[in-house]
Amino acid sequence: MLTFDDPHYDDPLRSSLYGQQSAGMTAAMTPTGYIRAEDSDALLAAVRQTVALDDPSVIFTAPVDVSWLRDDNVGQLIAALKLLPGGKALMLGGQMDPLGHFSQAVGNLIRILGEVPNCALMRSDLAAFGALAHGAWFGSFGATASVRHIVPPGEPVDNSKPVVLSPHVLFPELMGFFLGGTIAHRFAAAETPCCSCSVCDGAGLDRFTTTKGELKRQAAGHNIAVMGRWVEDLMSVPPGYARQQKWHELCHAAKEHHQVLNTFLGLKKGFEASDQLKRWASLTPTTTGSTPAAQRTR
Repeated sequence: MLTFDDPHYDDPLRSSLYGQQSAGMTAAMTPTGYIRAEDSDALLAAVRQTVALDDPSVIFTAPVDVSWLRDDNVGQLIAALKLLPGGKALMLGGQMDPLGHFSQAVGNLIRILGEVPNCALMRSDLAAFGALAHGAWFGSFGATASVRHIVPPGEPVDNSKPVVLSPHVLFPELMGFFLGGTIAHRFAAAETPCCSCSVCDGAGLDRFTTTKGELKRQAAGHNIAVMGRWVEDLMSVPPGYARQQKWHELCHAAKEHHQVLNTFLGLKKGFEASDQLKRWASLTPTTTGSTPAAQRTR
């Protein structure tokens, strides 16, 4: 167990940062509490405390309710974040898929990344890749569903399918997670979808039918391998318009592939694109400069 003499034991913020730095972290992160929608007093108080540290190595974490990304609120969030000279890391709160809650969310996330220097997106899902495409300082993708967003404190987790009998599997062509058992069931009478990632090596995606033993480990490895390939492909494209356009094309192709696949399988209600994927697909880059911009077209 790590022990140290904390000279800031009576200051929770400085004590947390001191503990991280003493453990060897080169960029400590503020232990910011959840900032609920329109709670501007809490937002500004957290920002001012971090500014007062005058430490460029500290990253301000901003676990904010996704409603801050509504048109009426996003300007205030941007103004507050711009007061911070150092790094910023957004974490979005809301049930299930926060960026799918309302139509302006994805576009206003892009706006934040374009206007706030050194802004990252953490504890995220598909949005981590979209953020990197639109100029994020860095991004993080949750290894499990529970860490791909923040459930607002005091709210029960909204999960309509609490019993999970198979692992969540990333279907590359659909850019979405589906239960392995669901994939196996829907392809029971059709050609098996195969994956060329380093873990699958051509094996079928219909094999992940249980959370027990080796298959669970392989499913996790497959998910990581596919996402790693996405990062490499995306970051190999020059930043700015070209990278944004690449991301748009990937999302649009994935959205369209849902309908193609459902038609092939003869399913009326088969694989459904997430609201977030539809919104990324509906935004096309409009500038060739370094500042990301988007325009709703569909």
